[in-house]
Amino acid sequence: MVPLFYLYSSIMHPYIIPIRNLLQASADDRIAASSKAYLRDQFECFGIPTPLRRTIYKEYMKKKLPTYLDLQKITKELWQLSERDFQYFAVELMAARKKEWDHKIIYLFEYFITHKSWWDTVDHIARELTGPYFIFFPKQIKKVTGKWNRSDNIWLQRSSIMFQKAYKKATDTELLSAYILHLADSKEFFVQKAIGWSLREYSKTDPAWVKNFVKNHPLSTFSKKEALKRIK
Repeated sequence: MVPLFYLYSSIMHPYIIPIRNLLQASADDRIAASSKAYLRDQFECFGIPTPLRRTIYKEYMKKKLPTYLDLQKITKELWQLSERDFQYFAVELMAARKKEWDHKIIYLFEYFITHKSWWDTVDHIARELTGPYFIFFPKQIKKVTGKWNRSDNIWLQRSSIMFQKAYKKATDTELLSAYILHLADSKEFFVQKAIGWSLREYSKTDPAWVKNFVKNHPLSTFSKKEALKRIK
């Protein structure tokens, strides 16, 4: 009888098999249980400390990167695997090829946001993928993020607010204001958190603007508290 591991490996893309073996070799059951509990038992984990996991990714990508033509197939396959570490790797792998992105790649990012959704991957995507993407393709901003903001999907809503989180002085405050106010009545924790977090990040650049915005608009108590954390 052929072991299940070999059956599983044989249907994987060849690029994924070595990274799976590296992750499995560093797995720690105790950390895995803790990590799984932290994610509310929604995802399996290998149980690898974050610094070590990132080192494994980095060293593996140094040795070989897939072609851009294979990239979408590989990252989508990674997204369908059970361990959360594979989704983190998919984001890192896609970010490593950002110079080759075309404007259509946003539809794959949207797939990542709306599948196996939780704050850990959604925020990772905002930082590494959608944030840079909209800098490369600014004409796509209102078309795509406007749709996300009006969506019924809370993770797309969160992404519409979070993609500018690292923009600092380049933040479009008019757009941020419109997206926040459209969702200001949301009772979803992760949307309220996104509102507060995006404002808190922008307060590092323009605290007066954030303070004035919070003062003059009806936000949830939680969003206001998050927004003003860094303002004395």
